[in-house]
Amino acid sequence: MAASTPAPSTSTPSAAGKARPGELRARIAGILATSPQGRYTVTELAKQLGHSGGAVGNACETLVTRGEAERLGDKPRIYRATSATAAAVQHTPATTPPSAPRPPQAGAVPAPAPPPSGRPGPVTRPNGQRYHPRALANLPDVEALQRLREASVPVLLYGPPGTGKTSLIEAAFGDLITVAGDGDTTVGDLIGEYTQDDQGGYEFIYGPLVTAMQEGRALLLDDATLISPKVLAALYPAMDGRRQIQVKAHKGETITAADGFYVIAGHNPGVHGAVLTEALASRFSMQIQVGSDYDLAASLNINRTAVRVARNLATRQEAGEVGWAPQLRELIAFQKIADVLGTAVAFANLVGIAPLEDRDTVTEIVTKAIGSPVTALALGRQL
Repeated sequence: MAASTPAPSTSTPSAAGKARPGELRARIAGILATSPQGRYTVTELAKQLGHSGGAVGNACETLVTRGEAERLGDKPRIYRATSATAAAVQHTPATTPPSAPRPPQAGAVPAPAPPPSGRPGPVTRPNGQRYHPRALANLPDVEALQRLREASVPVLLYGPPGTGKTSLIEAAFGDLITVAGDGDTTVGDLIGEYTQDDQGGYEFIYGPLVTAMQEGRALLLDDATLISPKVLAALYPAMDGRRQIQVKAHKGETITAADGFYVIAGHNPGVHGAVLTEALASRFSMQIQVGSDYDLAASLNINRTAVRVARNLATRQEAGEVGWAPQLRELIAFQKIADVLGTAVAFANLVGIAPLEDRDTVTEIVTKAIGSPVTALALGRQL
């Protein structure tokens, strides 16, 4: 693929040689705006700007989220300008309006900008599904996470399964590498291990942690609290000031994180075996609770009675009366089942997926809501 003619940089890097949050975005927007029909890969932009691919890729994804650039492909990621790109060239913290407060000291997290007018549109995840942003610190949650990455603030998202933690992270970071944590996750699963090749010999294959560090990408530890603390300890040197790990299994090699490397984690407090240790919690400077957005469920045309039942159970769950409530994931599944087999079957399934200790309460609430008895799904007599 032929790249467009390189454009001159639109601003000068900060004194430390590293662009301030927002400055790199403005410089990328300057390149895109110079050639509105041009198409640029992350590698091409990184070479022009002299930045790591991870940092440039993250900035490009932020521009896409803000509607100030368009992503055309994933492998490789290709970007081009939109009608809003030119305005983004001026959107840089290098100049401060006269009425603005004094600029923050070096290393401070920039204050959130006022929320954009109108509700932000959905963001497409790598699997093609759309994520609908929610509010976080007066910003769309996707943009808030991207800003936290720019400021190198690790984030832990916690809440019940099915509330959209992973969906949010996938929408925020187009360069994401995911580790699905469980009790069997090993240090080798994170860092890498020797694998037999086609010739019968052995070669060392780097794990997701090393790959993310070398390429300056975001790393998601999904269900991080199910991973053994001894395994997680291998990650900690990469998250602190050292930003390095030693691969003892591979000649004691030292890996240094490239710009853009970022760790984010998910935690399901109610899942058996999930333990948030003090060592793990201390590594994540920001911890955000994620619950189901029942207003979103209603706006997605999910059965209103099902949403009302979910709200009722969620209220009782908060009061400690029940231990389970349907989350957005269950409500989306409810509507799919209803569309295929009918609403009555979907409600019967909703009762059936409730934990045994809560099933009587769920049955009572559903029965009252729909005005007729309901029982968990079961096969009937032979047809």
